[in-house]
Amino acid sequence: MKAKYLLLALLSFVIAQQSLQAQFGFSHEVGVIAGPVAFQSDYGQRNDFETNSGNVGYGLGIVHYLNFAYNADCNCYSRYTYFNDHFKVRNEIDYHVTNFEHFGDEVGEDSFGGLQLASHKGMTRVFEIGSQLEYFPLSIRDFAAGAYKFTPYISLGVHFVAYDPDAFSELGSGDIFGQITNPYTTPVSSGPALFNGFAQGDGEFNSGIDRRAGDTWAVTWSVGTRYKLDILSDLLLDLRWHYYTSNWVDGLNPDPRPANRADDWIFWINLGYIYYLN
Repeated sequence: MKAKYLLLALLSFVIAQQSLQAQFGFSHEVGVIAGPVAFQSDYGQRNDFETNSGNVGYGLGIVHYLNFAYNADCNCYSRYTYFNDHFKVRNEIDYHVTNFEHFGDEVGEDSFGGLQLASHKGMTRVFEIGSQLEYFPLSIRDFAAGAYKFTPYISLGVHFVAYDPDAFSELGSGDIFGQITNPYTTPVSSGPALFNGFAQGDGEFNSGIDRRAGDTWAVTWSVGTRYKLDILSDLLLDLRWHYYTSNWVDGLNPDPRPANRADDWIFWINLGYIYYLN
């Protein structure tokens, strides 16, 4: 994880918040979120239910909202505009961990290749910080006043991502960690069903395995709803997707395509609690 990028992101957030406060006026909301993370990685077989259900981790997050409908400076509603009454900015810090295994037809084969796949395990730890713009079709003011219990929303945003993957083989450590492929411990697929083979040879990253920490970006989007508990608190249900601009977040990047046709991404189901500070 690169501390300078985190400090830059936090500084940018503080500056942007001060600018918005001066121009618009707003109030703050804070909360926590948690839930299962389905990591769509290069482990396992594409479009396989066992793969999708088996490689599931867990995530936690701290969220902060800029609510433009209410101005904390005067303890009153802000001047009405469509934007103020239907949009919020969500800032958050997330952390999620997922353990990986290979699933699919080739893992079950009675062969040494099947044994290699079944023995190859991995995991990744991911830290994310970023912002989303949330759109509420119903009035934010009316929801805050208790006019209705539920209010749906959609969102779109960008996150900075720092990841720290790992990998091992139950057949023995060999050289699977890092740059060099060990032909005994490293799986080689016989076809495109899983990941169309690991290249072997010159000790570069053609092994398809890299457990070094790194960083990238993610495009995020979500759909969800809030449930009004009382005047100062809500419950949150959020279904979200994070698409990473790297295929190394899970530490595995086998080629050639089409078996490895997409970068890593996650589907995250969140439950959360939101508290209105002002």
